[in-house]
Parts: sequence; structure tokens; C-alpha cells
Amino acid sequence: MTAPAKIRPEAEPALDEAGFRRFDRMVHALMGKAEGGLSPVSLWLAWADWASHMAMSPGKQAEVGFNAMVRAQKLAAEVQCQLKGGRLDGEACVEPIKSDRRFASPDWLTFPYSLYAQGFLATQAWWQETATGLSGVEKKHEQLVEFYGRQMLDMLSPSNFLATNPALIARTQEEGGQNLVRGWKHMAEDMRHALFHDEEAPAFTPGENVAVTDGKVVFRNRLIELIQYTPVTDKVHPVPLMIVPAWIMKYYILDLTPPESLIGWLVEQGFTVFCISWKNPEENDRDLGFDDYRELGVMAALDAIGKITGAPKVHGLGYCLGGTLLSVAAAAMARDGDDRLASLTMLAAQVDFTEAGELSLFTNEDQLALLEDMMWQEGFLDKSAMAGTFSMLKSKDLVWSKMVHDYMLGERDAASALGAWSQDATRMPYKMHSEYLRHLFLNNDLADGRMEAGGAHVMLRDVRCPVFAVATENDHIAPWHSVFKLTWLMGGEVSFALVSGGHNTGIVAPPGSPRAKYRLLTHVHGQPHPGPEDWAGAVEKVAGSWWGAWGEWLRAKGGGEEITPPALGKSLGAAPGRYVLGR
Repeated sequence: MTAPAKIRPEAEPALDEAGFRRFDRMVHALMGKAEGGLSPVSLWLAWADWASHMAMSPGKQAEVGFNAMVRAQKLAAEVQCQLKGGRLDGEACVEPIKSDRRFASPDWLTFPYSLYAQGFLATQAWWQETATGLSGVEKKHEQLVEFYGRQMLDMLSPSNFLATNPALIARTQEEGGQNLVRGWKHMAEDMRHALFHDEEAPAFTPGENVAVTDGKVVFRNRLIELIQYTPVTDKVHPVPLMIVPAWIMKYYILDLTPPESLIGWLVEQGFTVFCISWKNPEENDRDLGFDDYRELGVMAALDAIGKITGAPKVHGLGYCLGGTLLSVAAAAMARDGDDRLASLTMLAAQVDFTEAGELSLFTNEDQLALLEDMMWQEGFLDKSAMAGTFSMLKSKDLVWSKMVHDYMLGERDAASALGAWSQDATRMPYKMHSEYLRHLFLNNDLADGRMEAGGAHVMLRDVRCPVFAVATENDHIAPWHSVFKLTWLMGGEVSFALVSGGHNTGIVAPPGSPRAKYRLLTHVHGQPHPGPEDWAGAVEKVAGSWWGAWGEWLRAKGGGEEITPPALGKSLGAAPGRYVLGR
């Protein structure tokens, strides 16, 4: 009997592992688009962790029930007190939480609206107590459960509904319902724009009514345009200033309308100013990575500034993630013996991401894998994905309060330069976005000394030039406690300014801003480091904009006599250039 023929190894079917992986990525990309870029698995894991520990914690369950009973009894006593028109224990029956502007109106102190408001606030406080403090739950899982629960509660706030909001009822009665008619029109307009992507012409256009500081594009490569601004003073500071904005938004946050333009103010103060304008990446830019942004962005701009001005030193300014990128470049330059940086200014910029606020809740392995597969398919992350995440972080103000204002009160806010800029977002290339999320937000490689640039490790301690760091009190993107860590992570003198306002409004606070305040710390290397809260509690606020204090600091760093303004470089076109107009 003839033995069966053996199949030769080369005849065996080969497994196309790359093909299987591509199929997975295609499925994940479709899922990510359908889910708005948020991973349901991440939320499920957090909920399972929290719920399982709650199920085996009878003490916590009893505490949760007791807290609910105490709050219900207090609410009932307040309602009875108000129905009788009296006061409770010498105090007003209902005291609104002052930090919640939704219930700031005195109308919320009258029955039955006080019951709605106080019942909601009591539920919100109860949920915060319930979701947190459960032994054994991963910290990030606890924060995620509390965050999503708060999102659901904010959606159900009595301020969001016509029948339970006294201001809406009064307006509807006063106008005979015309406010609701206008609101329906506003909603229809917004839905049309969202469905058909037929955006209206922006009220603010770079080069027309924003980004109008006079200047020229003096350098261009595949990633940046470098703008040099025309001097307006007879003499200028001898050290030029290079601005590195975040690549996830357009640079003109620092060059809004003339009263709000930091760039315009700097030119008027006698500084020679250069600013990077990042290209809005396209599909063929998918393989541009973090180090490409350092080389083609920061380092290319430094080289160009040196050739144009002949100055041996340059002040560097980085805003938000542009500051993080600039700090990596500065550390690499220090490692390589490149001493061209006279100083660093970091505006709302982090280098340690262990306390990066609620944005870090969306940075875990599962979430990043989903985003990477979405970007792998398109070559970039579309601006709408990031816009949705930022809106969720401040949904109370950016979603629900806006809904009430636009669709129920029937009002539209007048267009503002800052508001127009916030809608003019950019895409993010696949490789770059993946690298900075993993190296910075997920692994904290920069602060921990694992970050590489140019093929070798970089250490923030190597940066010896003076640093001026600005943090804002109400920053939900770069919390000030996180920015404060610059005072001990850098190797030289650090001046730290804590200013009023949020991530953008605190930075765009020109002299004359009525509510602008700041506190200032100068820490010299080798001195003891104060704790952030201890320092903030011991320092008086100074009324006014931080711009003036920073301008004096810049003049002191670099020294030397003022000089005749250097000639503009060879013009490649008028500011604001081409890249900022990319949609």
C-alpha cells in the first residue's frame, strides 16, 4: 500500500497575520466613529471594578444609604420651612451652592424651584460621596465612574427644562413663546450645519479681523511657516522671541483682535517676534512623529531666526502642548551643548502628566488603541473627535447651559474672536498623536526621564536657562498644580505665575482686563520648594495682567543695550501666511 504523500512545508497555507490585524483595525475604526471616539470597554471595566467592590462592601452600602436619608430629611425640613414662609435654625431655608452658576438667580430660592434645585444639588453631592472613597477600586476607575455619573446628572439638571426653570418660564410668558420659536430656528440651523457640514462663513477670519499684526512669512517647510513681525519701535530688545503654539489649534490665539493680541503687544513693547504657524496635517502627513515636530518645527525655526537676525540667543515661548514640545527641544539642546536659548516661557504647559486633570481619564491603553485604529484608517484624527472630548469636560457650560441659552431662551451670543478661534481646530497626524499620548499622558516619559529626542534620552534637569511658567486658576486642560511641578523639574531658576481665568482666558488677559489678577513666585535652584497650596495661600494676588511682569522679566534675561531692529527675512508672503487658512 502506497503511503500518502507528505505535504511539503512550503506548500502549507501561510497565515497573513498582517491581514488579520488590518481587519481588526478596520472594525475598531468603524466602532470608534460610531462611539464618538470613546471606548465603551474602558467605561465597562471601570464600572465593573467599582460595582464589584461596592457589592462586597456592606459598610459602604450602609454609609451610602445613611447619607441619602440624612440629605432627604434635610431637604424635607427645608421644604416645610419654606412652605410656612419661615427660616430654619436662624438661617435661610435654602442656601444655593455659590460655585454653581446655574442656580445663582434669586428665583431658585422660591418654592417649588428651590425643591428642584436643592434636590438636584443634594443628589449630586450624594453621588460624589457614593462614587468615591471605595476601598480597592483603581483610582482612575473611580474617577471615571464619578465623571460619567456627573455627566448624567448634569443632563437631568432642572435648569435644563422649561417646566422646572423659573427664568425660562418667565421669559416664555413675557414673549408669548416667541423665544421658543427662535430656539427651534437656532436648533434647525445647527442640525443642518452638523448633518451637511455647510458651515457658515466665520465672523473672524485670519488676516482680516484676527491675526492682523503686520509681518511676513520668512521660512516655510512641509510642517511650518515662520512669521516675522514688523517692528514698530526705533529700538528693540537684543534677543529675539520665538513662539511655539500648540499644534492642535491655530496659532492666532496669541494674535486675536488688536486689544487682545499678545503678539501685537510684544511688538509694541520693543521685542523682535517670530511665531510658528503649524500646517493643518493631511492624510500624507500620517507618519510625521513627535521628533519630526521638534526637528521641522522648533529646531528649523531656531536655525532660520539665527540666520535672519544673527542673534546668538533666542527667547523661547511655548503655549500648551507647544510648551511641552519646546521643553523637549530645550532638554535635547542642553544635552547636545546647544546654548541658543536665553530663556523659556511656558504658558499653561505641562511636563509632568500624572495630574493632568480630567483629560487623563480618556488616556488608557484601551482608549488609545481605539484612537490609533481610527487614525490608522484616516491618517489623522479629525478635529471633531477632540472637540467632543473637550465639550464633555465642561458639558455644564459648553453643552447644557448653551442649549438652554440658544434653544430655550432663543438667544445667540455675539461672535467673539476667542470663540471663533476655538472652532478653528486642526487635525492631528496618526504617528504624532499616538506618540505624544503614549509618551506623555499614558507613560509620563518626559518627567520620568524615559523620553527620547534625536535618538537619545532627554532630561529636564539639564535645562539651565531661566524659566517663566504661567498657570491659570481654572484650567481644566493643564491644571495649575500640574504646571507648578516645573518649579522643581527644571534645572535652573523658575518664576511661576498663577493667574486668574481659564486655559485660554487667563492667557489672553491684556493690560486693562478688569478681572485679571496674578500671584508670582521666583524659585532659585537649590532653595527649598514650597508646596503649591502653601505658597498660593501665603501670597497676595496682584491686580492686573501678568503680561507686564513677564515683559520686565524678559528684558532682564538676555541683557545688553537695545539695538536697531534687524531686517526682515526674505518674504514668502504676508502674514498670516497660507498654513493658518487650511481647513
